Amino acid sequence: MSMKISFTTSPQKAADTAVILVYSGNALGSRAASLDKQTDGFISHALKMRSKFKAKTGETLTLSLPPKAPYVQAVLVGMGDSAKLDALKAEEAGGKLCLALKAAGAENAALLADGHAKLKGLSEAALAAHLTNGLRLRSYSFDRYKSKEKDNKDGLKLVQIVTAQQAKAADAFERLDCVTEGVFWARNLVNEPPNELFPVSFAKQIVDELEPLGVEIDILDEKEMKKRGMGALLAVAMGSEQKPRMVILRWQGGKGKKSSKSAPIAFVGKGVTFDTGGISLKPGAGMEEMKMDMGGAAAVVGLMKTLALRKSKANVVGVVGLVENMPSGHAYRPADIVTSLSGKTIEVLNTDAEGRLVLADCLTHVQRTYKPGVIIDLATLTGAILVALGHEYCGTFANDDKLWHQMEKASAATGEKLWRMPLDPAWKRDMESPMADLQNISKSGRNAGSCTAAGFLEHFIEGKTLWAHLDIAGTAWHKADKPTVPKFGTGFGVRVLDRLVADYYEKA
Repeated sequence: MSMKISFTTSPQKAADTAVILVYSGNALGSRAASLDKQTDGFISHALKMRSKFKAKTGETLTLSLPPKAPYVQAVLVGMGDSAKLDALKAEEAGGKLCLALKAAGAENAALLADGHAKLKGLSEAALAAHLTNGLRLRSYSFDRYKSKEKDNKDGLKLVQIVTAQQAKAADAFERLDCVTEGVFWARNLVNEPPNELFPVSFAKQIVDELEPLGVEIDILDEKEMKKRGMGALLAVAMGSEQKPRMVILRWQGGKGKKSSKSAPIAFVGKGVTFDTGGISLKPGAGMEEMKMDMGGAAAVVGLMKTLALRKSKANVVGVVGLVENMPSGHAYRPADIVTSLSGKTIEVLNTDAEGRLVLADCLTHVQRTYKPGVIIDLATLTGAILVALGHEYCGTFANDDKLWHQMEKASAATGEKLWRMPLDPAWKRDMESPMADLQNISKSGRNAGSCTAAGFLEHFIEGKTLWAHLDIAGTAWHKADKPTVPKFGTGFGVRVLDRLVADYYEKA
């Protein structure tokens, strides 16, 4: 859905649809009450007659208005208890509103963003901004490869946000929209087919998208990685015709004497653009999902775009390891022993446990080159995390309580759900090999699979570096219940990590 959003104190163009906010008890704001008066009480009468509509958050009701009304129709959207309304609930309502407007065939909508006398948690400006942000997030679609011509005559073209706090609402939405732009790019990357998005083309997209925004970028090719000793990442790439890349991104927003002396925060993303499992071949059913095995890298670059767009006052480094894992006569094998950039040797027992090998060299590189104070990695790493948490929560392993509490607060503020998982020395020991320093699957087999994967990565965290690992295998894409509904990337990680940076790592 392609649409324009504008903020105004009164509708500037003839709108066909009015959007009316309804609070618990069928309470209306002043503009909605005025419209009700213009229609001789039609709206309030309809609310009395439609007893099933309870104005719960996100509940919608579409009404055809009388001929003399200034709009053809009205979409009523429930906002729940005004005293309990917060930003996340407003965004939830905005998302449901998007679907209702689409179903109603609206083309030009005027959203009457009235506050309420009992509104406590949000100003009218914040309410308008978060409603609009929820609507925009839900408007996302991926139809780049549809050959059928798109009918531009239909669909929602304009949403006018009508609020007395026009300037404040527009400013608040602009900040939110920088995050949404990062989320949308991350979603697009995850949704791209693997014949279009492979390591080299992914790296080019990063340059094209981020360099104009002021992000500094370095790209290491396979020759440079071999020269530096990145044997773990290179082993994964051996079976593919597609050459690997490591992309390093730097945003230097924390300028000034104080911030220039502080260590950056680093984000590391797994970017396996297609994962067949290699010699340890995956089953055919569902393998198409493995184009999305680069969701961690997508989140990192989407986050970097957001930080650049909003001119973040933080020093941030992003590293993404981009490979394709394929079976061939050149592929790495079970029983191979490879040497990582850290110098640690790794016995390969399963070539489908490849993401941790990619991350190992990325983690070592970012620590030794940039000496970050905090590292957070994101990876679609284990199917085991879905057994534990399904698609609702992202399993999060953190080696520091303070860091975890910061992430927990960022999660609560954005609605991207994190759940702390345990790190234990037993699982770290479980990844030690009798043949090499480490092995890439545990001695325990499938038991505690997400925890032992985190234990493997912990071997590559040097000194007292603060570190968190996000296993996003269950949250990187939407798993539809119906086979007719496509699987779409979510862009998970961009919102929660942007909030983390904004609240705890930016310099005044």
